[in-house]
Amino acid sequence: MKRGRLRVLLGAAPGVGKTYAMLEEGRRLHAEGKDVVVAVVETHDRPATAAMLEGLEVVPRLVRRHRGIELTDLDLDAVLDRAPAIALVDELAHTNAPGLAHDKRWQDVQSILDAGIDVISTVNIQHIESLNDVVQQITGVPQRETLPDSVLRAADQVEVIDLAPQSLRDRLAEGHVYPAARIDAALSNYFRLGNLTALRELALLWLADEVDTALKNYRAEHGIDSKWEARERVVVALTGGPEGETLLRRGARIAGRAAGGELLAVHVISQDGLRSAHPGALAAQRALVEKLGGSYHQLVGDDVPTALVEFARASNATQLVIGVSRRTRLKAAFSGPGIGTTVVRESGDIDVHVVTHSAAGERMRLPRIGGALSLRRRLAGLGLAVVGGPLLTALLVATHSEESITSEVLSYQLLVIVVALVGGLWPALFAALLSGLTLDYFFVNPLYTVTIAEPAHALALVLYLANAGVVSYVVDLAARRSRSAQRAAGESELLATVAGSVLRGEDAVPALVARTREAFNLTGVRLFAGGTLLYSDGSPAQAGPDTPLATVPVGTRGTLELSGRDLAASERRLLGVIATQLDAALEHSDLAETASAIGPLAEADRMRSALLAAVGHDLRRPLSAATAAISGLRSAELTLSPADREELFETAEESLESLASLVTNLLDVSRVQAGALAVSLGPVDAADVVLPALDELGVGPDTVELELPPGLPPMLADAGLLQRVVVNVLANGIRFSPTGGRVLVSASEFGGVVELRIMDRGPGIPADRRDEVFLPFQRLGDTDNLTGLGLGLALAKGFTEGMGGRLEAEDTPGGGLTMVIALPAFDPAAPAGQTAGTAAATGTGTGTGTGTGTGTDEET
Repeated sequence: MKRGRLRVLLGAAPGVGKTYAMLEEGRRLHAEGKDVVVAVVETHDRPATAAMLEGLEVVPRLVRRHRGIELTDLDLDAVLDRAPAIALVDELAHTNAPGLAHDKRWQDVQSILDAGIDVISTVNIQHIESLNDVVQQITGVPQRETLPDSVLRAADQVEVIDLAPQSLRDRLAEGHVYPAARIDAALSNYFRLGNLTALRELALLWLADEVDTALKNYRAEHGIDSKWEARERVVVALTGGPEGETLLRRGARIAGRAAGGELLAVHVISQDGLRSAHPGALAAQRALVEKLGGSYHQLVGDDVPTALVEFARASNATQLVIGVSRRTRLKAAFSGPGIGTTVVRESGDIDVHVVTHSAAGERMRLPRIGGALSLRRRLAGLGLAVVGGPLLTALLVATHSEESITSEVLSYQLLVIVVALVGGLWPALFAALLSGLTLDYFFVNPLYTVTIAEPAHALALVLYLANAGVVSYVVDLAARRSRSAQRAAGESELLATVAGSVLRGEDAVPALVARTREAFNLTGVRLFAGGTLLYSDGSPAQAGPDTPLATVPVGTRGTLELSGRDLAASERRLLGVIATQLDAALEHSDLAETASAIGPLAEADRMRSALLAAVGHDLRRPLSAATAAISGLRSAELTLSPADREELFETAEESLESLASLVTNLLDVSRVQAGALAVSLGPVDAADVVLPALDELGVGPDTVELELPPGLPPMLADAGLLQRVVVNVLANGIRFSPTGGRVLVSASEFGGVVELRIMDRGPGIPADRRDEVFLPFQRLGDTDNLTGLGLGLALAKGFTEGMGGRLEAEDTPGGGLTMVIALPAFDPAAPAGQTAGTAAATGTGTGTGTGTGTGTDEET
């Protein structure tokens, strides 16, 4: 059976009109004669959305009861049995009720698609798994229902349902999205203008990236190699040389001229790992690429021009930036066309920018005398020429004949090659010159004279020197590549060790300092920043003949001081790489410190926003009711009966009591967060706080069941605060208990701790959200917005911790939520200071603090 097609309507925020657009499309298809059914839709009581259901067939929902709550969800079997051509499925990331065939609605959609049914669905950007943390950083609201990116990317069609942020706020203010009771809080929190703008940009960027991926797949499937300039992409070729920074900045300027331009930096390394590149320069250039907003790529290939061009074509690049060759004209004349010339020739329709730089066309230098060979090998080669030449001459003179001249020439030639293999260029040239003169003196007529009577003899001497030079060059090149390979292996091993220490959990900066001392066998390494010692490893020594001090700059942030021994040039080269890594680690540390400093400010801002939202609604409601009641009583135009007047008095009294309670809770939570909670500790019996709490709530045995064993030791607590804790927690349990259910209050003692357990049989709270119930202004599970500011459990936790105890949430066996109030048992033998005076008050939500003092129950 042919699989159905999935079309997803993607929105940046609730209320942009995804569901409306889905139903509108369903009505259009139905009018065209298509078999369309509504598998499931969430109207959220929005009249305009509900009106769009008229004329469409709606599959009845599946009804299930879970923990006393009636839940409705998509009936997958009914949709499959109906087998329409097109199914409309709202909220793709929705979590199904327990006990259904699948945990997630998108899994139901996969089954519908497998049955050959086309699906039109909706989802918001905050539900995409890879963007979940980004959305939380923007809005401060975690999203528990997520959708794997792979599901959305596999959709046949994704459309963004767009709405300008201010237009969405206007819709919200007019009551088209949420009920009036939730408008103020929504506008002040999630639906702030900045949040909506960021979410809108996030949705558009996600879709743009998806379109770009689809374009790449299309080009790959159809074998299209030519560039399509849908977006400006600039590839910068890096060699690891000093010109890299110049090229990157030029490429960034080119990419920045076009909206949506993309910068890609690429470095090609040879398969044998012998092509020289400065790792320190590459590390610095990689950091620069990231600062410029680009991406860094590394390729392996012996043919550098081909690798560059193939990468550019695979990336659909429009521009390729390379540097002018650093080779001299003489070297270019002998070595043929360089990388730049080949790239220009093979680039085709990709524009190539050849950028000049300060390192271009270096001056011609004479070869170094030593080459890449060590002094020991050069001396060994010279010694072989000095000793081996006379010995070979003596042997050849003893066996000389008229016919042996050929073997004698080849013998001297062999000596020259052996000397070249051992000692390199200069010993080989010396051996070649000595061999030519010796051969002419002892074996070429006239004997025992050095004369070059024939041009052939001069040519022979030149060939001797040429052979020596060629062989020496090969030996020197092999030695240089061998040394490069060894150096690359050592550098890779050291960097892997350093990276491994960081990945194992060590702090990056101290780990880099410590591994630097170990790797280079130093006595001490110290890192300074701004003249201040940040980290030190080993024993720092004073400068002297035996303990030289060396300093290495760490970017512009600090200095690395080394003591113990002088470092070779190759070691300093590697040290530059570590210095670059240290600079990046210090920058990361500074950013982390700044972020940690901003975190409390952001949290305080979130709390202020939540407080304003709460004040804007929850305080306004009782104040408005009291004001209306008093106005009615004072009105001279109304004739009120005694019953009406009594009812208005009761309304005013209840509203003012509610207002006083809300203000008291706000003051209490402020004291908890400021650490100014006055606590008077003493022995408190469990029954002395539980029974008054029941009287305060006005509940009896039909609502609350008590299990308070006799002989239970008293708790060390503040009686007034503990009663407030029990009232808040018990009221919460009663509110969420199913009709006819009872809340169980039990007490027990173990290990010097008395626990009060308040167990209900309500819907419970998922384990990953239990910490949220103790945050101020949280009303998990409350949808009517008529249950106060959401401070009850936050105050209960703050009061409990202020008395030295703890308040935790657990699952009730068989379903429900259990709140555990744990306090230390009173010890009569303890010092008197235990019973009254000080206690630590731990703030909730925004911070912690400690407060001391004594007070009466009325004061608390």
